[in-house]
Amino acid sequence: MIKRHTETELLRLLEQFPAVAILGPRQIGKTTLAQEIAAGTTPPPVYLDLENPIDLAKLDDPGRYFQTHTERLIILDEIQRTPGLFQVLRGVIDHRRRAGQHTGQFLILGSASRDLLKQSSESLAGRIAYKELTGLAVSEITSNDQEALWLRGGFPDSFLARDDRASMSWRMNFISTYLERDVPQLGPRIPAAALRRLWTMLAHSQGGQVNVAKLAGGLDVSVHTAKRYIALLEELLLVRTLRPWAGNVKKRLVKAPKVYIRDSGIAHALLHLTTLDDVLGHPVVGASWEGFVVENILSIMPEGATAWFYRTSAGAEIDLVIEQGARRRIAIEIKRSLAPSASKGFHLGCEDINATHRVIVYPGVEQYPASNHVIVMPLVQTMTELREMLG
Repeated sequence: MIKRHTETELLRLLEQFPAVAILGPRQIGKTTLAQEIAAGTTPPPVYLDLENPIDLAKLDDPGRYFQTHTERLIILDEIQRTPGLFQVLRGVIDHRRRAGQHTGQFLILGSASRDLLKQSSESLAGRIAYKELTGLAVSEITSNDQEALWLRGGFPDSFLARDDRASMSWRMNFISTYLERDVPQLGPRIPAAALRRLWTMLAHSQGGQVNVAKLAGGLDVSVHTAKRYIALLEELLLVRTLRPWAGNVKKRLVKAPKVYIRDSGIAHALLHLTTLDDVLGHPVVGASWEGFVVENILSIMPEGATAWFYRTSAGAEIDLVIEQGARRRIAIEIKRSLAPSASKGFHLGCEDINATHRVIVYPGVEQYPASNHVIVMPLVQTMTELREMLG
């Protein structure tokens, strides 16, 4: 079993808040992580899978059920299936607080974003902390497996499959199940074929600036409907929208966001790229690597840090900008080459935004300085230094 870095932070949050929510797409490892946390909890926690009719029946009167398990951690899996529980949880949490149990009451698992749950969970403001569980990161595996992680993606069952074909089979089944069973449960009724086509179109344009009108035309739907489909994939934590940096510079900035399939393995499955050679020979190779790096870096970003990209009509461009208040503005260029060099557009962009740090992330293993205060770094080392820098 792979040790997840998130476990330490979740244990800390459980010591600070009455309720902690782990959010992430299905099969990303939320239940396994919760069980690892539960293994060290005394008395043993109560686990309820809200997709299991037997467990769901126990909550016909949730307030009374929770009262029979006072002083025990209660784990509620797939909370998005019963959003009405949030209203009950508020009263239960406050009752337990008055009885002296101030923290570690509920561990909530959900397969949707905080925004999708927001309307239901607003009643828990000040009582709940949220933590997103992303796919496996390069810092959680052995260094020799980085290329396999890029190819297969960060879903544990896909990464740990016996070979590339077994991994591809798992991902193709995951895609079908999500479209045909899970999406209809979590959002408005959307034709599975249309959503698959959109997902595939986004994979072909991985990391590109989204042209919603063009996507809508390809789907034969309105622009409004196409935006709704993209928003749903984003809320299900399957797609990431990276917004353009919009600081106070006197430049003509590009305003359209960039869109990534968050898991590189899912992007490769949608494009039917089974082996590493398939990926390396496909036009999406550079964009796929960029998305992989972006997801790994954002997985370790702390609260208060924000991520953008920067591009102007004059050609200045930065793949990823990380800001932390007024103190730090880190410019990151992402290269697949083993002999990378910063582009002119990257240098211009760094000057435009007054970057405090300039980094090129590449698939090599050695760190070394380049021109104009740029540091070339492997991905794992970049993540380590950013974690220390951002705190």
